Amino acid sequence: MAKKSFKDLTEREILAFAIQLEEEDSRLYGDFAEGLRETYPATAKAFDDMQAEESRHRQMLIEMHRQRFGEHIPLIRRQDIKGFLERRPTWLVRALGIERHHSEFAESLEEKQVATGERTEEDKTSQRTFMLQVVQPGLSGLIDGSISTLAPIFAAAFATHKSRDAFLVGLAASLGAGISMAFTEALSDDGSLTGRGQPVFRGSVTGVMTAIGGLGHTLPFLIGDFHLALLVAMIVVAIELVVISYVRHRYMDTPLFSSALQVIVGGALVFAVGIWIGSS
Repeated sequence: MAKKSFKDLTEREILAFAIQLEEEDSRLYGDFAEGLRETYPATAKAFDDMQAEESRHRQMLIEMHRQRFGEHIPLIRRQDIKGFLERRPTWLVRALGIERHHSEFAESLEEKQVATGERTEEDKTSQRTFMLQVVQPGLSGLIDGSISTLAPIFAAAFATHKSRDAFLVGLAASLGAGISMAFTEALSDDGSLTGRGQPVFRGSVTGVMTAIGGLGHTLPFLIGDFHLALLVAMIVVAIELVVISYVRHRYMDTPLFSSALQVIVGGALVFAVGIWIGSS
């Protein structure tokens, strides 16, 4: 079929095109249902229902075609159509009414999910997935990067009293820890049993957050004045510990005071080790 403007299609061709679109939508809903069935069964069921409803609409349009034009339905492909519809015959108004009913049906399915609690359950599942695949790996990396790099960075700072030396040690420690944590996280669990997601993605999140945690108090040592750089680095460390405490409180339901105390004690111990080694 040569490409036609939508306004040049006959009524039969427009109806055949509508039938073709219904079939495509039905297959699309079926694909969505299969993709979501394992993780979001309630939503998958909704797509199953929408696929069934789409099939029913298609049968109604086919019956309409039989009554007006006979059994044979010409194949009208999406890529063969250009332009927009400029006229709406009576039978097409009926078809559009079917689509409005389809939209109302989808809304009713969503309301049913909310009423039965299925949507709430899926929201909890989605939140749990986000926790397992993003928050926990990211927080693990941030804690490791922010705390474990304190000792080598400040040991170098107090041993040399040179910003450049402290910066180079911090840069090596941060990037090295990021790479190490990325591989550790990615190789520790493929996600098939725990539902923690793709190991490459999870490892990347952990590695990046580890590097960020270490670079946060490394970058101040780009300041030439050693004592100013040291002061700024200490302030950044305090900010990092506050952020970690808040994230643990926000996503792990850890009491804020308890979270802050645990993180500060851990950070202070590592920081003290760095100063002790660097000053000895």
